[in-house]
Amino acid sequence: MRKISKGSEPKLLTAWKKANPTGTYQELSHQVRKHVRQVNIDEQFGLCAYCCQRIDASNSMNEHVEAKAIAPNRGLDFSNIVASCTTPNQCDRAHQSKPLPLTPLMDACETELKFYLAGRVKGLSPRASTSIDVLNLNSKRLINCREQAVDALLYGGGSNPEEIELLEDELIEILLEDFKEVGKDHLLAPYSPVLVSILGGIRKKLTPDKKLQE
Repeated sequence: MRKISKGSEPKLLTAWKKANPTGTYQELSHQVRKHVRQVNIDEQFGLCAYCCQRIDASNSMNEHVEAKAIAPNRGLDFSNIVASCTTPNQCDRAHQSKPLPLTPLMDACETELKFYLAGRVKGLSPRASTSIDVLNLNSKRLINCREQAVDALLYGGGSNPEEIELLEDELIEILLEDFKEVGKDHLLAPYSPVLVSILGGIRKKLTPDKKLQE
């Protein structure tokens, strides 16, 4: 996950709510739903709110972080709506109406999930572990996708796994900034939060060794 900073409610949604004061999300017009989805995609820089794969209008949907069945009064609350991929048995499709204790609306989503080179993710807190299970973030498909992204980053230049720890601090910092940076197309690289987490872990591991050498 990557922390999502929600912006202002889209004007089309505000106007619809004003015209339909007792309306529900189920009654929301297709036009407004589509607009809300695009606004979410834009403020998430083209990444799924949960797994961080690339999404666009064709492979995403509006997702209620606090499920409508749990909080029916928040069905039209824009601060509770994000864009999720439509991958079967993952993210929105896995979430359904289950409680989600750690969400991409929390700062802690970037510190309580630990990613590994082999593509798995581990929760560093009970709530993180629960959210991983609820969203099925360790599905075989997703593990493979993350591993491929890591391989392309670390081994794409012909490096061997044993050589990863030889990465210089300066190179790690450059890579970290690259994956945190939003491109000219207003998009982040797919799985960039995963890569940032892994690079940060490599940096922490290397720092003590470098101090000993000095």
